[in-house]
Amino acid sequence: MSTRAASFTISRHFIGNGDNLRTQPTHPPASAPNETETKLKAMTDLPPVTLRPLPSETISDIRGQLRGTVALVGGGPGDPGLISYRGYQYVGAADVILIDHLAPDLSSIIPADCDVIDVAKLPYRKSVAQEKINSTLVEHAEAGQFVVRLKGGDPFIFGRGLEEQEYCEDQHVSVTVVPGITSPIAVPETAGVSVTQRGVTHDFTVVSGHVPPGHPKSLVNWDALGHMRGTICIIMGVKNGGAIAQALMDAGRDPETPAFVTQEGTTSNEKSIATTLASLGQVLENVNPPAVIVIGDVAVPRPHAE
Repeated sequence: MSTRAASFTISRHFIGNGDNLRTQPTHPPASAPNETETKLKAMTDLPPVTLRPLPSETISDIRGQLRGTVALVGGGPGDPGLISYRGYQYVGAADVILIDHLAPDLSSIIPADCDVIDVAKLPYRKSVAQEKINSTLVEHAEAGQFVVRLKGGDPFIFGRGLEEQEYCEDQHVSVTVVPGITSPIAVPETAGVSVTQRGVTHDFTVVSGHVPPGHPKSLVNWDALGHMRGTICIIMGVKNGGAIAQALMDAGRDPETPAFVTQEGTTSNEKSIATTLASLGQVLENVNPPAVIVIGDVAVPRPHAE
């Protein structure tokens, strides 16, 4: 399905009233989630960055140089101002954009004559087949257009960036990769959590929670993670977070290990909750994706200075 940029919007899930509330960690008992919330200053309290359209001459130059090619662009964790400068230029000059539902709202810079094609892969719901996405990229590039594949975060972190690159190149379509700020690191840090806090941990692991522990398709060694002391960052884990927490505890992780959940991080609708590993499943019942889950001793947010 194709729409013009003038009508281009991105739907997001909301929680609460949109206030930037974060839970002040008090290490609650495992039987109940922490409900104490304290307003903290963060980047989401700052004025939004305004992205302006590229001059028509710049659009023409970029299209001329990249006509008939594809750019895989990482849009960052949610705030439009966190896209890279090259990503900003490419989105602002594209003839065609294939966009994911987690990509930032960049409608202010998309050219009026750009076709924006929704190829969302919504969790546990109907989604556009990857084969269709691949063929659409090549179809428009072969027609002489500059095609941007816009994704949330980074296109290669639990995304299909490599598959799309390989398909295009197999069809002799040139591909440019534009990395994006990835949410497992950026979202916690803007909420006051450093995933590699000095003196607390020497390692962190980024895990996809899309497939639950014990599933035949799971590639994660949850027993090994449960024995480790480092930070665990989980994305796509809202639905399976309770099962993941149980698997980690079964493998030996302390139920009182701090956990920190941030929904819609870096956006004006950001909300974070500090809890424990034992209470994580209960907390996630009131959380909607996208969300980042941090487990480990670092998962105690530092209050931002007033």
